[in-house]
Amino acid sequence: MTEPADRDLDLFEPRETDVFAGFEGDIPGEPGRIETWIRAYGPAGVAFVVVLVLWEGLTRAFDVETFLLPKPSEIAQRFVVNFDVIWAAGFRTFFEALGGFVVGGVMAVVMALATVRWSAVREGLLPFAIAANTTPIIALAPIANNWFNVTSPVSKMAVVAVIVFFPVMINTARGLLEVQPEELELLRAAAATPRQVLRLVRIPSALPFFFSSLKVASALSIIGAIVAEYFGGPQDVLGQYILNRANLFQFPDAWAAIVVASIIGITFYMVIVVAERLAMPWHVSLRKTDTA
Repeated sequence: MTEPADRDLDLFEPRETDVFAGFEGDIPGEPGRIETWIRAYGPAGVAFVVVLVLWEGLTRAFDVETFLLPKPSEIAQRFVVNFDVIWAAGFRTFFEALGGFVVGGVMAVVMALATVRWSAVREGLLPFAIAANTTPIIALAPIANNWFNVTSPVSKMAVVAVIVFFPVMINTARGLLEVQPEELELLRAAAATPRQVLRLVRIPSALPFFFSSLKVASALSIIGAIVAEYFGGPQDVLGQYILNRANLFQFPDAWAAIVVASIIGITFYMVIVVAERLAMPWHVSLRKTDTA
């Protein structure tokens, strides 16, 4: 057992510790940035490679017909051959999705602010928002084509806007309403105006809900635009490209277009993630992610 005097002397023993290491991010025992990225995204990358290898191996081993499930190598080959055509169609589809995303998102935020400010608006318009959300895309697309020119991207944007509107509106309104009562009482005691309460408390509280809904809406906007394109319009968009290639039994080409749609959707999602980090770096969930 160590004597008290020995323990006291041990405190003054020299240590090989760089006091400036903490300022450089090299704290002993803490993972570096590269290691953090590997831990966060490594499993997804490994799973992606494993799925592709199994897909290729099983389709070859069981001699699966191309019209049932093409091989990844066939899809990659058609992706390279038709690269310019597919990506040109992808950008046109993304333009439609982005337009509807912006219109639906802006309308949703305005409606969420109105529902928070006036309870009558919340009680009167919420049923209509729910009804619009439950309407299937295949029913909205022909109606939008009838209202607007079938060859115009506005008809597809209208469908996307309706799809995006509900999740953004509901989540934003929830974030605006779910505020700590103590914070509201403190601002009321300080004679804060409703606008100051909105700016200082309600909007910061709603940001996590808002960006969560935007992540969901980003995927829905791509899906909505492609499905709406199935019901007519220009031929140089992803929806028509996939439909035409499938009708001609050129399924590797159709799957290559699906890959483009997936890449666009993932990129769109990641842009929103970056915007979320820039808009609310103070949020506890982002701090935990950065220090994990």
